[in-house]
Amino acid sequence: MTAASLPAGVPRRGRRHQRPVLLVLVYGAFLALVGITASAQAMLVSEHLSTTALNSIVASDAATVRTFVNGGSLLPSDLRPGGLESERLASLEKQLAGLVARGEILRAELRAPDGTVLVGDLPSLTGMGSEPDAAFQAAAGGTAQAALVGQQESTGAVGPALGTSDVLREYLPLVADGKTQAVFAIWRDAAPILRELDESRRDVVGVTLVAALVLAALLFFIFRSTQRRLSTQTAELIEATRRDAQTGMLNHAALVEHLGAALEQARAARTEIAVALVDIDNFRALNETHGHDAGDQALEAVAALLPATMPDGAIAGRYGPDEFLVIAGGAGTAALRDGIERLRAALAATTLHIGVADRLPLTVSAGICEYPRDARSVTPLLTAAAVAVGEAKTSGGDAVRLAGEIPAGLSDGGSFDVLKGLVLAVDTKDHYTKRHSEDVARYAVFLGRELGLDGETMRGLHVAGLLHDVGKIGIPDAVLRKPGKLTAQEYAIVQQHVALGDMVVRDLRDIDLVRAGVRHYHERWDGAGYLDGLAAEQIPLVARILSIGDAFSAMTTSRPYRKALDIREALTRLEDAAGSQLDARLVTAFVSGIETAADAPLPGDDRASAHLWLPERLVA
Repeated sequence: MTAASLPAGVPRRGRRHQRPVLLVLVYGAFLALVGITASAQAMLVSEHLSTTALNSIVASDAATVRTFVNGGSLLPSDLRPGGLESERLASLEKQLAGLVARGEILRAELRAPDGTVLVGDLPSLTGMGSEPDAAFQAAAGGTAQAALVGQQESTGAVGPALGTSDVLREYLPLVADGKTQAVFAIWRDAAPILRELDESRRDVVGVTLVAALVLAALLFFIFRSTQRRLSTQTAELIEATRRDAQTGMLNHAALVEHLGAALEQARAARTEIAVALVDIDNFRALNETHGHDAGDQALEAVAALLPATMPDGAIAGRYGPDEFLVIAGGAGTAALRDGIERLRAALAATTLHIGVADRLPLTVSAGICEYPRDARSVTPLLTAAAVAVGEAKTSGGDAVRLAGEIPAGLSDGGSFDVLKGLVLAVDTKDHYTKRHSEDVARYAVFLGRELGLDGETMRGLHVAGLLHDVGKIGIPDAVLRKPGKLTAQEYAIVQQHVALGDMVVRDLRDIDLVRAGVRHYHERWDGAGYLDGLAAEQIPLVARILSIGDAFSAMTTSRPYRKALDIREALTRLEDAAGSQLDARLVTAFVSGIETAADAPLPGDDRASAHLWLPERLVA
């Protein structure tokens, strides 16, 4: 069983499936941006490569033309008015045809500034002319021109068709003395250039798309991881609103919600539900005396033990500042009280370590109620549990009460008498005091037997033991149950319980022996006790016997301000107090009896416990 487990069929706030809307939006925007960027990048790269390629080709052709002109192939006289001689014309035509024959150039011409062909790679071109376009006029003005032109555009060429739809046209002016003497015209096949540009464009687009796909995949995984983390954090935040920050258990609201759902399920299935309200004893006094760190330590100790001690399928959480609520259904209903008892047993072995103070015990009181026996809805069920736990705390704490349970002792009918009434009054005031008084009565009777006292004295010892602390019914709870050292004023208040006890029992019949024990059991052998400062033999024998039983019981029983000592340590301390606080002769008889008597009374009478020192182990 875990503190967060839920019975079958009870609704659980699950994680809502959230569609990754943000991922879809960002992903769509990313893909659109990649598309636009890839297109723009391809256009820019294409434009850049186109310009670069054209500039490179034009520069190469310009170098070729310079070689042609400056290498002696073209003479200044060739450009004089009157035209070329047939011999020079044939030579130039042959050289231009050689340029075309390489396969890179489609047409080569030397034109006059008016556009007339002076010489071309084809003899038929000589003397032909056309209306100069803007590009040729710019070249005639001295500025080189280059452009890619298509079939649908005017290439500026004359004569036979060039044989291709896309050409690179170049007009390279020949300038001498600051004046354009002629224009060298070249037409190239643009298909290889355009093919290279297309391949470059495809490469750019391909690289961009591959990078985009890699980035898209990376973005997808990043966003999916982020979305999962956000979903997890959202679920954790939602769950955190249902958890107590101190203990990590379900909080008040979540417990009430669960109880409501569990009741609906039980009502439909006609099954039972048990609810236990567990309250830490003396929690407020613990906080006030030792600080909130001590209270936090107590809360965390109970929270740590609850999951392991409750029935399978039960759910537990922090219901209030010092309260825990346990809800069990099905088979766990009948097992809930056993679970609470397991919790109390586990807490009995738990110690609070508060600074340098004594080891403090930790106990709880619990109230248990059931649906439908005690109530049929959430609020009445919780109220019944609260009333039951209140009854458990009223009796001194460290107890379990069932809703509607009648405390033991109230159902004895006609056998109820004044003595039982006084014992019940002590039990109602402080359950510890009653248990302590019963132990003191056992120890006193045992010591009386060891001393060989008569039957009447033994009966008086028993009653005196049961009633020796009856005066504590008049001590304020805040003082009586304080989990720390008493102030001088508080200690003075506690000292008055012997006087109050004397007043309570003084009107009982044949009670002189009891009164002597009740009033004087806090006197000391050295005279430093209270209330009357009696010493040694001045202290009645019954009071001296009760003093030993009271001291032994107080040391071997856990109190709000410290844990119980083991039996060996308690006996040692009794021997240390002999001759000062206690009658040495009586201490010797008591210690010897506890160590050797087979029927010696022990705290709790649990002879099977491996944690107790047993007198049989010392018997020869």
